[in-house]
Amino acid sequence: MSHVAHHFDDAQQQLDAATIGMWLFLATEVLFFGGMFLAYTVYRTQYPAAFEEGSAHLSVPIGTTNTAILLTSSLSMALAIHAARRNRRWLSVALLGATMLLGAAFLGVKAFEYADKFEHHLVPGRHFALEHPHNPDVSPGHVELFYGLYFAMTGMHALHMVIGLGVLAVLAVMTGRGAFSAEYHTPLEMTGLYWHFVDMVWVFLFPLLYLIG
Repeated sequence: MSHVAHHFDDAQQQLDAATIGMWLFLATEVLFFGGMFLAYTVYRTQYPAAFEEGSAHLSVPIGTTNTAILLTSSLSMALAIHAARRNRRWLSVALLGATMLLGAAFLGVKAFEYADKFEHHLVPGRHFALEHPHNPDVSPGHVELFYGLYFAMTGMHALHMVIGLGVLAVLAVMTGRGAFSAEYHTPLEMTGLYWHFVDMVWVFLFPLLYLIG
């Protein structure tokens, strides 16, 4: 059975078209996250002390752990694609499963971190309260702005991860059924690009949010 759609001359042309399409999609994602990064940069410049105060209430060990988890998931994703290229179906399935477990672990750690912020009233809204500030001179309202951006940026990142996990689950089933091989594994390649992009977003979020102090 040929996996080449009728409007392509061959498999390589189909792969090239899919790759260009994915990179164009990721370019729109860069613009999307770029707007939030720009807002963060502007307000960070205006209220540096308040943003340092907000960052001081984040856990660097937790952020570091999640960074290690995501970087490892990128490795397992790349190895899953490599296994598919070598027709090692079940190894590819196992590595996709590992990628999903790592992604779920990241979200679990993030959920724990979110719960901690709710417990300490660091969620923007009517119940926001800055307890035990490191710098008593900062404005709580400006620290609340930091957390508004924190939840917006990390929340959107988490949403992209949830979407990625859903796609990976479908691909793992398809891989197990023999849908991909050395000759055809374009969906795995494209999902790999997406997953690496999401990981790279976190690589930028981590120092901006956790290490600015």
